[in-house]
Amino acid sequence: MKRIVSIGECMGELSETGVPGALSMGFAGDTLNTAWYLRRILPDEWAVDYVTAVGTDGLSNRLVAYLDGERIGTRHIQRLSDKTIGLYYIELKHGERSFTYWRSDSAAKRLASDVETLELALAGASIAYWSGITLAILAPADRQILIDALMRFAAQGGKVIFDPNLRPRLWESADAMRDWITRAAGIADLCLPSHEDEASWFGDRDAEATAKRYRQAGAKRVAVKNGPGEISLLDADGQLVTVPVQPAAIVVDTTAAGDSFNAGFMAAELAGGTMEQAANAGAALAGRVIGARGALVPPAIEA
Repeated sequence: MKRIVSIGECMGELSETGVPGALSMGFAGDTLNTAWYLRRILPDEWAVDYVTAVGTDGLSNRLVAYLDGERIGTRHIQRLSDKTIGLYYIELKHGERSFTYWRSDSAAKRLASDVETLELALAGASIAYWSGITLAILAPADRQILIDALMRFAAQGGKVIFDPNLRPRLWESADAMRDWITRAAGIADLCLPSHEDEASWFGDRDAEATAKRYRQAGAKRVAVKNGPGEISLLDADGQLVTVPVQPAAIVVDTTAAGDSFNAGFMAAELAGGTMEQAANAGAALAGRVIGARGALVPPAIEA
């Protein structure tokens, strides 16, 4: 069976229900969101595993049971008795979200501390997917451990797919973020940045500049998301093309827009599509996801 591993942090997601004073709780996180959508799009010949660390408490157990129920592989999730999972709360205003986090005791911060466990999780996989958030939550020594492990994975024929997903609040400094993100992109077969964030923190004048900068860093291919704007694609031969995006009819909640785009893009390529076809598939899925509330939207797959 072909296998994708998605590496990162899954947290409890608290959100408003519409009833005053009442909240609902689910589970989400950028790399988990992408894995969740991949599991629904890809045929059963593909296994989708999640690689993280959680606690041994009731909430952590509930998360693992949830992933099992969603047919996302959990055999490479580390269990740490002195930690738990993080939580975050979403506030929405005009479709845009803001977050409040409780993640200081998150077990996922130690997901790369055990090299042997990490290597075992990667062994035999076809694709390793991760993000800048995965990198940001780790201690510097563990960041290097993870990058080195993924370099070995790529040298053995695995494909590394990376979304920079810039979140400055998670980093010790903006310079550290730029440095580590650039290093991580250098081992990517495919890099999936979002131009708006890149312009803010790297000073890129346009999406083409974002694509070329990541190519110069070492990424073989780049697909630059740009909100409702055109997607810029830089292929392995250095050819740049742009793909127009059909604006979403309704924007309810932009949570997981980029994560679902990544899943749609990856699945389309794995089905034999070109980068242009993959970009259209990713944009179509993201457009449906942002038309509903929450990160994980089952009807989006069936629309």
